[in-house]
Amino acid sequence: MIGKLKGIVDTIEDDHAIVDVGGVGYVVFCSTSTLQRLPRGEAVALAIETQVREDAIRLYGFLGRDERDWFRLLQNVQGVGAKVALALLGTLAPADLAQALALQDKAAVARTPGVGPKLAARLVAELKDKAPAFASGLDPAAARLAGDEGERSLPRPVQDAISALINLGYSRPQAATAVASALQALGEAAEAGALIRRGLRELATG
Repeated sequence: MIGKLKGIVDTIEDDHAIVDVGGVGYVVFCSTSTLQRLPRGEAVALAIETQVREDAIRLYGFLGRDERDWFRLLQNVQGVGAKVALALLGTLAPADLAQALALQDKAAVARTPGVGPKLAARLVAELKDKAPAFASGLDPAAARLAGDEGERSLPRPVQDAISALINLGYSRPQAATAVASALQALGEAAEAGALIRRGLRELATG
């Protein structure tokens, strides 16, 4: 099984790229957002998900492991195959997808071509508690801030933001640290939605 490819981007088509590895061209299917970021004619390293079918072996490529993790997770939902999973990742970046789940934003998920309201509702319902953690290791100063006060003494928007991240599958320390960092950046008057969005970015890039 192939888990990674490192080579030269030879060709970019509508739904795939050809990556030249030592003179061998591998057909790699990617989301539209990934294809737009591939440097034609330059070196690239892709995380690969290999899927073996009776009639074909397909390679799916991602610029980051977090995107590959989402690709795998999305296909656990009934009605979501590789094509729909790639379409979702082409519409929503991993952090944006996690945000949509945290906020139960079915409309954001339904913006994906091929994803109707029923499938969007199923995705939100089934994945809101299963979203993978995109990063560990958070800023030490933010971690100290998160531990300074008991959660009950925190403002309601902060409590709500921490709860939303925990519901997404993050641990309480991760959630508290990310929201504490978001609070530092946005100020004490920040609403829960803003804290969730910023917290998810912190977790995705931390």
